[in-house]
Amino acid sequence: MSKAKLLQIGDITDRMHDALSPHFDVDVLFAQDDRDAFLREHGADYPAILTNGHWGVPDDVFAATPNLKVVSSYGVGYDAIDAGACAARGILVAHTPDVLNDEVANTFVMLWLAVSRSLIPADRHARSGDWERDGSFPLTRSVQNRRVGILGLGRIGQTIADRCEAFGAEIHYHSRSKKDVDYTYHDSPLKLAEAVEVLVAITPGGPSTHHIVDVDVLGGLGADGLFFNVARGSVVDEAALVKALQDGTIAGAGLDVFEEEPKIPDALKSRDNVVLTPHVASATHETRQAMGDLVVENLTQWLKEGTVKTPVPECRNL
Repeated sequence: MSKAKLLQIGDITDRMHDALSPHFDVDVLFAQDDRDAFLREHGADYPAILTNGHWGVPDDVFAATPNLKVVSSYGVGYDAIDAGACAARGILVAHTPDVLNDEVANTFVMLWLAVSRSLIPADRHARSGDWERDGSFPLTRSVQNRRVGILGLGRIGQTIADRCEAFGAEIHYHSRSKKDVDYTYHDSPLKLAEAVEVLVAITPGGPSTHHIVDVDVLGGLGADGLFFNVARGSVVDEAALVKALQDGTIAGAGLDVFEEEPKIPDALKSRDNVVLTPHVASATHETRQAMGDLVVENLTQWLKEGTVKTPVPECRNL
């Protein structure tokens, strides 16, 4: 019995490849010398695509795969996939929610502590010999009992809220709809920012949230406020953020994602009140293995049953 054809976009682990091989003939898009010619000749052969949140499904691939039935994406964010267009064609899109909630929330806490307690400058002070020469390090700010605003109270946002409560935080939030929670709801990002001392973005990317954190929101956060982004770089007006940091409009920031990854503005790299990580929120061995396993499970379940375990919202009724 012949195996189904699977088009792979981006890299996968050996574990994923070994799990897929018994069920699929896998072709790697980026291994083709002439992508356009390959898609013209073979695009119609693929009912399945494996991709990730960075590459998604490019327009030329979507147009060249008329028999596509399922897209399984490695990552919770799927703004690089036109899920609405997929749903209109009856194509199931699956992603990997829940398995990375803890690590993304932990990354926010790591950044929050690092910025508030000036971890990077303190480390430099200890290593450089400045402690012996110049004496004690300046006082920093506690994370205890802060007003924390969560921009996007989905699965990860709720996990972040759980973490923050351990620090005695007062939780505020803004989401597309009001939730059945005991936190304080605000009907706009600006009102949320004005009410809190710490603002963390964990909203999905895409056109509807593009630059949702803008000059007004940063101004509302204020001179003692801290901003964190563990969502998508697109949700923040990065130029406005740089200016807000330079002008003292806000006190600091911790960022795991950026508008033009992997490029990071030098103006962010040079600031001691900013902590930067290279989009690693879910990057632990354990979490990435769980994500890969779920990508494979979605594909093999589709092959056997015509369904996926974790469809994106646009495709839940297919």
